[in-house]
Amino acid sequence: MGLQVLIVDDSSLTRRVIEKTLRMTKIQIDGIRHAANGREALVELRSSPCDLVFSDINMPEMNGIEFLDAKNADPKLSGIPVVVISTDSSEGRAEQLKARHVTAFVGKPFTPEMVEKVMSNALEARV
Repeated sequence: MGLQVLIVDDSSLTRRVIEKTLRMTKIQIDGIRHAANGREALVELRSSPCDLVFSDINMPEMNGIEFLDAKNADPKLSGIPVVVISTDSSEGRAEQLKARHVTAFVGKPFTPEMVEKVMSNALEARV
């Protein structure tokens, strides 16, 4: 049985690039859903199960940090692993993400091999 993945990014082009990259990996994925910001992501997660989230940080309406805080505060969602894909890799940002139990960070630009390794590690840690 394949994974259900949610991609959260305010750029529809970036969401499509991430989806294409995910489909290039050897990991079986049954469904990929999209959200344009953290608020939409919470709606998606509450409406249908998800195995893994890929999220940007810098988004309008509800950014990635606010999304992580809301997701982690919800007992039904807190166990879903989140991989952050972002250009923002400052030391301060890394500390913010670590404090919010982000599973992994992938910098842009990324390769299918990088994403596959991060996905495998995230799914192993979940079990």
